[in-house]
Amino acid sequence: MVEVKSHEFDGFLTKSARHYRLFLVYGPDAGLVSERGTALAKSCDIPLDDPFAVIRFDASDIQSDPGRLLDEMNAIGLFGGKRLVWIRGAANEKGIVDGLQILANEDGTDNILLIEAGDLKKTSGLRKAAEGSRAVAAIPCYQDDSRAINSLIDQEFSAAGKRLTPAARQLLAESLGGDRRASRNEISKLLLYCLHDDLIDEQHVTDVIGDASAISTDEAVDAVLAGNPDQLLHAIAKISTSKTPMFLVLQSCLKQFQLLDLMRSDMDNKRQQAGQVMQSLGRSIHFKRKPLIEKALRNWNRDSISQELKRLQSTIFMTRRQPGLEDTLALQTLLAITLQSARKNNS
Repeated sequence: MVEVKSHEFDGFLTKSARHYRLFLVYGPDAGLVSERGTALAKSCDIPLDDPFAVIRFDASDIQSDPGRLLDEMNAIGLFGGKRLVWIRGAANEKGIVDGLQILANEDGTDNILLIEAGDLKKTSGLRKAAEGSRAVAAIPCYQDDSRAINSLIDQEFSAAGKRLTPAARQLLAESLGGDRRASRNEISKLLLYCLHDDLIDEQHVTDVIGDASAISTDEAVDAVLAGNPDQLLHAIAKISTSKTPMFLVLQSCLKQFQLLDLMRSDMDNKRQQAGQVMQSLGRSIHFKRKPLIEKALRNWNRDSISQELKRLQSTIFMTRRQPGLEDTLALQTLLAITLQSARKNNS
């Protein structure tokens, strides 16, 4: 396997990508997975609007017809030339894993396989299939760190010919990073709002970004913990408008409950108060959210937290099996946990 780290991707795209025909793009940042998958597709010198040259699949299509991946990869284009087989939404489907293993061990045609997947564990079959061969280029996509966020800000503002005050940059950087696509959407919205302003200050960022939970899923997660269904529906509506996948909301909620589970375990095992645990394990939480998290720690015991973790994990699994029902399944689960929070907050 050839693993392309985040800071290496631009160089890989311009210098080395053309030497590969098998690509696996994966990670928890769905927006970045999509962005880099599209960049790789564009680098293949194949017209992406040609239905005879580009074959697009959802992972479920291969799961229901495992042989189709190999058939398409070995097919000859109607008008000659290489073809792109582009699979989105992969997880650990056996048909895709088996197909990648076979393709990685044979010369085959010049056709290109591009697989976009979610957050894969190191033990997953798909990652193992990629890691077992130097013929596969694997591009992990994790949530942007501060360097990547600032690089994104520089690129977008330079292209627009705009400048940021130091305070505005800091505020904007703190508001981005949960998902690359959502981050770009927020920056684009800010640039449009400041179309006639050469210098963007902190107030501009507050006016535009401060009222938009599309930059982050925290508002939805906070509504769940607060037991406020109206606030949750409002947050979900804004997230949906920004085209942020509902899967990311579920994932953020799962991470929040995993942290609650860890913190509650410390409370029980070390006989600490919620405030003490917040000082040690909650240092990375934004100060505005800390009172809500601390209240949740007092209201939720480990058994209750465990039940909601199982509920969230089950829903995430179902959304991968039935992507067409992702929004409905996610909203049902989030509302159910929100109502449970309301009961605990009022008891």
